Amino acid sequence: MTATASERPAIGPVKKICCIGAGYVGGPTMAMIAHQCHGIEVKVVDINAERIAQWNSDELPIYEPGLDDIVKGRRGQNLIFTTEVDEAIREADMVFISVNTPTKTFGVGAGRAANLEFIEKCARKIAEVSVGHKIVVEKSTLPVRTAEAVKAILAEATSGATFDVLSNPEFLAEGTAIDDLLAPDRVLIGGESEAAIQALVDVYAQWVPAERLLTTNLWSSELSKLTANAFLAQRVSSINSISALCEATEADVDEVAMAIGMDSRIGPKFLKSSVGFGGSCFQKDILNLVYLCEYFGLPEVADYWQQVVTMNDYQKRRFVHRMVRTMFNTVSDKKIAIWGFAFKKDTNDTRESAAIYVCRDLLLEKARLSIYDPQVTKAQIVANLEAVFQNGDQELSAMSRQLIENNVEVVSDAEAAADSAHAIAVLTEWDEFANANFAKILERMKKPAFVFDGRNTLKGLNLEELGFDYQGIGFSR
Repeated sequence: MTATASERPAIGPVKKICCIGAGYVGGPTMAMIAHQCHGIEVKVVDINAERIAQWNSDELPIYEPGLDDIVKGRRGQNLIFTTEVDEAIREADMVFISVNTPTKTFGVGAGRAANLEFIEKCARKIAEVSVGHKIVVEKSTLPVRTAEAVKAILAEATSGATFDVLSNPEFLAEGTAIDDLLAPDRVLIGGESEAAIQALVDVYAQWVPAERLLTTNLWSSELSKLTANAFLAQRVSSINSISALCEATEADVDEVAMAIGMDSRIGPKFLKSSVGFGGSCFQKDILNLVYLCEYFGLPEVADYWQQVVTMNDYQKRRFVHRMVRTMFNTVSDKKIAIWGFAFKKDTNDTRESAAIYVCRDLLLEKARLSIYDPQVTKAQIVANLEAVFQNGDQELSAMSRQLIENNVEVVSDAEAAADSAHAIAVLTEWDEFANANFAKILERMKKPAFVFDGRNTLKGLNLEELGFDYQGIGFSR
């Protein structure tokens, strides 16, 4: 049961933490807590034995600069990765729920609402095996008022266990997650029990300055995460909308972004125009926000936020249309080098990567793709392309399978991808791309040799002087 003020036991310092979910959030966050709080035993649990084995190996399941050293420095000491879920929950003072909350693909709210199946299963498991008092912490990104459902499930525990529920959303940016954990802009903790809130505050206070520890009510904390991602994505879609106008008017979107970013009321961050935003959070959270607004009878608000996603989809389509138009209105049977498949540099995460959709649309135009990414495996690339070609029944047609098998290759370096290619499409801003030997690459490409820079990563290299036909985002040359 969730504890009332009169029933709530005294809450002491947290000595044992269990985190359910060994993914992009749970793994790094718990590793940082173990790194900073040697007196706390941190167990990360998952029913996926293969994933846990990867966390216990020399090659971690996710790539994040600095993560290897932190994990390997504490693993086997106070950081434990295990499939022993029940035992870890039972022994813990505090249980973090850090499982996936993907957008629903079926039923009510399909395509917009968050699928809370895994959250509910976690809550039921905690209720089933807990003894004593537990502080349950929502770490996954959730719709506002989800804690109500979690509390209702926990209230049915038959063991006599009691619970407090907190919301502690993550604000990590992949590629800089370790820096974000070391020096966060803020740590947000929402709840109803001051003692439970303080227990979690005391954990973070071991390395986070007090002025960056923000406490709110439960519902404000849940909504803040969705709102933060919506605002950031809105800025990206806003500057991308202006990039289309810049190309039509011969303005330069980077110069426009610099000019408006110097206004202290606006600021310079998230004004980098590109082929479109991706990642696990932005689109999912905005669609969830749209669904919530519709659910609560706010259609105008829902329409406003839906446009952020609409603009992002438009930007990806516009990039492909520009490629086709520039390459004499056809890319059929032309080899195109795809540089980068992750949704951003310094991560191997491909969820909602713009590259997936650009590759799909190029394949539908019968292009031949040679794909290189320094951190994304061939298996992951193929799986993403197969998923995006699936029909409404989540089936891959024989024609789509054949298209992927015959028109896609995955290679081990950027130069190999460009060998005999008609064009290069830069879809992830990996630093190594700017250091490529473009004179050598030009010799091996078909002529005219096109470069379509979806991140403006190569903009300052003057590739036109070498002989490339260079096309970036948001400017005309």
